[in-house]
Amino acid sequence: MAGSTADASAAPTVGVLALQGDFREHIAVIRGLGAEARPVRRVEELAEVDGLIIPGGESSVMDKLSRAFGLADPLKAAIAGGLPVYGTCAGLIMLADTVLDAIEGQQSLGGLDVSVRRNAFGNQLDSFETDLEIPEFGDPPVHAVFIRAPIVEELGPKATALATLDDGRVVAVRQGNLIGTSFHPEITGEIRFHRHFLDIVRGASA
Repeated sequence: MAGSTADASAAPTVGVLALQGDFREHIAVIRGLGAEARPVRRVEELAEVDGLIIPGGESSVMDKLSRAFGLADPLKAAIAGGLPVYGTCAGLIMLADTVLDAIEGQQSLGGLDVSVRRNAFGNQLDSFETDLEIPEFGDPPVHAVFIRAPIVEELGPKATALATLDDGRVVAVRQGNLIGTSFHPEITGEIRFHRHFLDIVRGASA
């Protein structure tokens, strides 16, 4: 990781897995917060970052591409080694230890002690928006956009819920250096999750 030798006071370098999905939006948010952001498609690029974002997209396609590009095993090793990772939507699915409705042959990277269900709210026509109270962030509520979103159906003892819907279903989690959200803050102008992730990255790099 870049953070293993980087000055802790310097702006961290955050990679965004750029195999598929809305990686450009995450890069724009991170750069807007004053940190360096770069796409990650190869193993050598993964080794140069202090933290990684896995974007929204199609989790089964992301899984196949990560294996085709030789990234899956290095990603698993980096996560197990403590690399800070933030996954949104498909990224949450990729980080989950268990995908309850995985398609045949689909694998996740794991790391988050959760079980998730893909497309838990239906297809793209069933996308919706809502405001979430997140005590860690205070006011105002987080305006969250759910697009073919997963849900956390089981929360293991290692993971902590950061946000729930009104019906109690978990849509944001943290476990150590890992964060996962069912929704897409990168497309709504909501920067607090990315800022929070950067704090985690800086802490891990110190």
